[in-house]
Amino acid sequence: MSTIRIAVVAAAVTLCVSTLSGQIGGGPAGGGFPAGGRGRAGGAPPANLPETPTAVALPTLSAEVTGPGPMFDSSPSLAPGKGLAAFTYETHEYFVSGTANGESYTTRLVVRKPADNSKFSGLVLAEAMHGSGAAHMFEFTSIYTMSSGHAAVEILTTPPAQFVALNEARYRNLKLNGAQTNEILAQVGALVRSGTLVGGPVRKMVLGGTSMTAGVLINYLPAHMVYRTPQMQRVYDGFLPMSNGAMIRDVDVPMIHVPTMHEVSGNITNKQDSDEPGKQYRLYEFSGMGHIDTRDSVRLKPNPCADPLSTFPVQAYMSVALDHLLKWVDKGTVPPRAPRILLDRDQSNDGSMMALDQYGNPQGGIRTVYVDVPTAKYVIRPAALNPVVANAAPYIAAGGQNAANLMCGLSTAQIAFAPAKLKELYKSKQGYVKSVETRLRALEKSGWSLPLYREMILSDAAKVNF
Repeated sequence: MSTIRIAVVAAAVTLCVSTLSGQIGGGPAGGGFPAGGRGRAGGAPPANLPETPTAVALPTLSAEVTGPGPMFDSSPSLAPGKGLAAFTYETHEYFVSGTANGESYTTRLVVRKPADNSKFSGLVLAEAMHGSGAAHMFEFTSIYTMSSGHAAVEILTTPPAQFVALNEARYRNLKLNGAQTNEILAQVGALVRSGTLVGGPVRKMVLGGTSMTAGVLINYLPAHMVYRTPQMQRVYDGFLPMSNGAMIRDVDVPMIHVPTMHEVSGNITNKQDSDEPGKQYRLYEFSGMGHIDTRDSVRLKPNPCADPLSTFPVQAYMSVALDHLLKWVDKGTVPPRAPRILLDRDQSNDGSMMALDQYGNPQGGIRTVYVDVPTAKYVIRPAALNPVVANAAPYIAAGGQNAANLMCGLSTAQIAFAPAKLKELYKSKQGYVKSVETRLRALEKSGWSLPLYREMILSDAAKVNF
């Protein structure tokens, strides 16, 4: 990674996390992203939207971009051994040009799809690329997405400076601005639906987002209500905002909303689940899950924080939400409702706004073996090491102490129980593993854990020694 690109990416991190602080704590909704306050809708609809459903103009698609020089890698944090090659997937990059908000633009579209088109499921997960340079929705659900034959598309909606810094010859013609975001999402989404870029006809497509890109998604919702494909169909069939606690408006397609412990412990939405047409909504809060994936992120290796980082498999549970949403929009399978994490709004008793159990983990919420058969306490926002960890990842090294503070503030630590405590709870390792297997079967049966991730979860259990 070039020095210039590192500096640009670090600046993007600072911008994104500064924006996020408003989402978590219910502060100002600056930068065009919604605040996370209880009862507040956040994000006024753009004034230039059409008043009635309107077909978007399809933008122009380039030939596949294959050079010059390297492609910007926006999915560096896939699980070890679980990259695209392991699933016989391939990546294609295109440039898309059109007019949005009265100005011309050229943006980037990345398609990740089965190499064998016959393996394509007909379902697509779309996302705006995160300002830090990552396709986090694909990263956070990649094993599920690729195991299922789904396609993933990534649309650039942020300024392209970091692309140009990496490879000016390849990316110098990219041009777009924030005022064009909603039309770009609609136009490029309609383009994806109109052809066979993803391996075949698109049956259903959902738009996901996490943290900053959940804000992009939420700000797009007023546009969703009026923008249509040239055939006057909806561009997106459902929405999946994650790592976000905002009060979100109703739309005419299903939505599953996934706040994490970071948002729940702040000023979380009180929006209620609904099956009513025009209000189809679920809120899923997974106990133990933090704002970012500290298990696989290359930006957190080596660990820049003062406590061990959580290995809680964020991917396994974000994929539960995506699976339920896709079944909802594709087959009409109504997803289960879930209890929410309990709050006591009292930090003086245990340092958390959440109600904690005897092991220090949240009560309520969607359960996992990691909190129901615990070996550790999960704590959000560990402090950063000061000075910065030696040989820090480029992402941290470029931003120094501020970047480390910001990234650790979005992280979750894992405070392991002492061996004596584990013996008291489970008697032996064999007893512990048996308890995990029993609980996991029950969670799979109730739809809260995908059998696809059983091997990963049991492998984690096998690593526990006492």
